[in-house]
Amino acid sequence: MAQAHGGGYGDGTVRHTGPGARVRRFGERLRTDRGYWRRGVVVAVLAALLALVMLVHAHIPNTIGNLGSLTETFLPWLGLLVPVLLVLALVRKSATAVLAVLLPAIVWFNLFGGLLTHKQHGDGDLTVATHNVNADNPDPTGTARSVAASGAQILALEELAARDVPTYEKALAATYPYHKVEGTVGIWSHYPLSGTEPVDIKLGWVRALRTTVTTPHGRVAVYVAHMPSVRVKLHSGFTASQRDTSANALGRAISRERLGKVILLGDLNGTMNDRALKAVTSQMRSTQGATGTGFGFSWPASFPMARIDQIMVKGIEPRSSWTLPRTGSDHLPIAARLEL
Repeated sequence: MAQAHGGGYGDGTVRHTGPGARVRRFGERLRTDRGYWRRGVVVAVLAALLALVMLVHAHIPNTIGNLGSLTETFLPWLGLLVPVLLVLALVRKSATAVLAVLLPAIVWFNLFGGLLTHKQHGDGDLTVATHNVNADNPDPTGTARSVAASGAQILALEELAARDVPTYEKALAATYPYHKVEGTVGIWSHYPLSGTEPVDIKLGWVRALRTTVTTPHGRVAVYVAHMPSVRVKLHSGFTASQRDTSANALGRAISRERLGKVILLGDLNGTMNDRALKAVTSQMRSTQGATGTGFGFSWPASFPMARIDQIMVKGIEPRSSWTLPRTGSDHLPIAARLEL
């Protein structure tokens, strides 16, 4: 007679092969085979170190090559090491390593799980967008039309080459009756602008502005900024001192803002995890983090790896956030829906 959950041995005994039997045999091995616990020590140590790096990233010093900021810029990507370590633990048949891999998995989800939880709330009443258009953009007209199609009532553009400003002005004129350009940054709006002026971010040339937008729901202070670029070099690490100085200056300007509702649009050349941007991030909310719509990586456009373009608010409720289709730039445009 066929055995429903087992197979016969030569001595007439029955070997049970159902799922429950396999689990029981595995548990028996864990109790009797000490190798399951002794193997995989190296994998377990690596898992513990990975968890430690993610836990104490804010304490990794910047004194050598700005290593702390570099780690924080690409911090979400450390999660890719978790499945790698899990596979190694399973190959080694190590219970110790498998349990150890749970540590970085838990830490990663504690840090970034909120971004994966959909938290969008309603439609809001103001759509804003920002885009680093790239000074070497081969198609400024197409780029302008693409971002205008987002439906944003307020649009910020960064890295505007002087030769291309008339092109953007012409392409956006039909959609946005109001606009101002200061240096290499500009703002286009459905609503009137007033008090537009450059913001000194300690560069010696203009890469930030502040303006008041009079919306149907009241006046809003809007800042547009383009922080200096950072570089990763073998001999000097993450070179970001100029970016950090500009971020501190921008943070001071925003802290002196008299209007209660503030929007910051721009390319900050840094992520929300980077402690070097604390002067800004400590007083404003990221629309991406608040709405839980994924990581929203914006750079590089060909294979986005980091969210260095930001939409941040103070005194305003974020409702949704998303990236826009790729243009001729090396950045992706981003947009957000806000409740004033």
